[in-house]
Amino acid sequence: MNVNVSLDTWGELTMESLSIPPGNVYPAFVFVGLSYGVILACNLLVLTTIAVSASLHRPMFTLLLNLSVSDMIGATAFYPQLLGSILSRSRSISHPACLLQAVLLHIYGSGNMLFLAAMAYDRYIAICLPLRYNSIMTLQRSARITASIWLAIFAIYAALFALVGRFKICRTKIVDVYCNNPSLVKLACGDTSANNIYGLILLVAVIGGPLVLVVYTYVRILVTCAVSGGSQARGKALQTCGTHLIVFLVLQINTVCTLTAHRLNYVSPNTRRFLGVSVLIFPPIIDPLIYGLNTKEIRINIVRFLRRACLSRK
Repeated sequence: MNVNVSLDTWGELTMESLSIPPGNVYPAFVFVGLSYGVILACNLLVLTTIAVSASLHRPMFTLLLNLSVSDMIGATAFYPQLLGSILSRSRSISHPACLLQAVLLHIYGSGNMLFLAAMAYDRYIAICLPLRYNSIMTLQRSARITASIWLAIFAIYAALFALVGRFKICRTKIVDVYCNNPSLVKLACGDTSANNIYGLILLVAVIGGPLVLVVYTYVRILVTCAVSGGSQARGKALQTCGTHLIVFLVLQINTVCTLTAHRLNYVSPNTRRFLGVSVLIFPPIIDPLIYGLNTKEIRINIVRFLRRACLSRK
């Protein structure tokens, strides 16, 4: 129930109920724990393999490494808190912890968008401008792209949550199963129009910008392969680009629907919760499988890495 008086900024908040029947608490805990374990294992395997394999120290794989870091940030911001809630059967969370979770989840979402866009740009240069690839996509340029993405993310969300932090809290009920910027804004007293405008600008920039870049690069890749490649090259390009584009568009559409649902009063809470949770569950599992383990070079190096790890223990 909402509290209509000004509350201490550091007070307790309550997130949306998980509605788990008492008899399903431990199965739910095991399922969520296994999901978190699979996400960490897959992403850590891809990340570690890229880090220790000299042959993978190339722009495409350094960008993939950062995508895995982004996925683990999102999973770690969401799953441990969810596991604690399931066991304790309490949906209370302190305001600082809620703010931290919101910051990390937004960093994860933007990181995914921007690193997937950077990876699409890398593939565009490699396929459409192969003779210039080594001069354009150097490790130094890849490092600058990576640093720019992380700096941009931290800067825009520092400003976003500074806008949220200036308000006193008049309500305690988070309308989602996790904390995010829209749900925190709904707790605030006073005029939040500046937050809504800034949030919409970020929505267009962080989602619209990568979408335009990814669609453009993949269309150019497909056109190049159709014109200059053989049937085998075209088939491989269609399979690779089609899969990547579908994964990216699913993430885009899901994120847009989740954020838009907060601004539409007629969207049911269950629909909003499902959309929000799916953004945190599927990409961190799909990304290392589609972009990592599905890549031949990474698979080969994973086998080598695991073989060396096993031999070193003997």
